[in-house]
Amino acid sequence: MSYLTARFEVPDFDTFKERWDSDPAGRRQVATGHRIYRSVENPNEVIVQTEFPSAADAKSFRERLSASGAMDNLKLQAPPVIVEEEETVAY
Repeated sequence: MSYLTARFEVPDFDTFKERWDSDPAGRRQVATGHRIYRSVENPNEVIVQTEFPSAADAKSFRERLSASGAMDNLKLQAPPVIVEEEETVAY
């Protein structure tokens, strides 16, 4: 599995969530799932982790996402990064 991870600040979380749910870039066509995290200190700081079957799928979607304008009103903390899971350990 590969993941596209982005960290950003949104003007209003509820507005962001409505837009996310509307799926303007078509992530459901290729992604297999996602997680949304919110900062405890700043509830408008959001980290989104979207799961893809492969790094190639994640890269392709990142390009489509960028071209869609879906992130235009978001204050990115860093460019979206593609990662692969190296290890998971439960305690």
